[in-house]
Order: sequence, then C-alpha cells, then structure tokens
Amino acid sequence: MPTDEAELNRRTRLALEAIKRSFNTQQGESDATLFATHHLEELDESYWQTQLKIDKPVPAQVLGLLCLQSHRSDDDDDDDGLDILDFSLPGDVTNYVLCVRFDEQGAISEISMES
Repeated sequence: MPTDEAELNRRTRLALEAIKRSFNTQQGESDATLFATHHLEELDESYWQTQLKIDKPVPAQVLGLLCLQSHRSDDDDDDDGLDILDFSLPGDVTNYVLCVRFDEQGAISEISMES
C-alpha cells in the first residue's frame, strides 16, 4: 500500500506540535530540550546565519527548523511506513533525530532523541 500523503502530512503536523510542546517539560528533558540545547552548543554561528540569519537562536527557533527526514514502520506487515517519523535539522549537520512514534490509532505514543 502506498503512503497516504494526507495522513503523512497530518502526522507530521501533530509530531512537530508535540515536539514543541514538550520543550522545557520533564517529558521533553531527554528529547526536544536536549536536542535543541545540544545543537545550540555544537553548531557554529555560520549554520544559524544560513538558516535563520542570526548568530545564536533560542531553542524554540532551533525546533522551528525541524524537517521530516524519514518515515517508517516497526511492523513488517504494515507497509504504509507511518508509525515512526524522524525529524532533524536541515542540511547534513547532525546524526541526531527526534523520533516520533505513533500508536495503532494514529496518536503519538513517544518522542525520543536518537542517533
């Protein structure tokens, strides 16, 4: 079965909203917050200048840059590939992604930072 673009777009929107909401929460401490603060420390000003036209963004601006890198499924029988969405920064600047997992009903079940 080919990927349903409307469902992919819906899940992408939900995932990005959930990532932003989790920032600076106990839940987000090891994912969205860590992702943003890590990249603020590790990437130089030239990257931020290219992407945002500023030298040092705030974490919310870092998370605002996230884009969908890939989507896949945990289940070999499920070929729509919409169970897991990976988000990262534009360009080839990091090996880290924020991984958003969806349950069988299409609701977010987990957000994690992975490499």
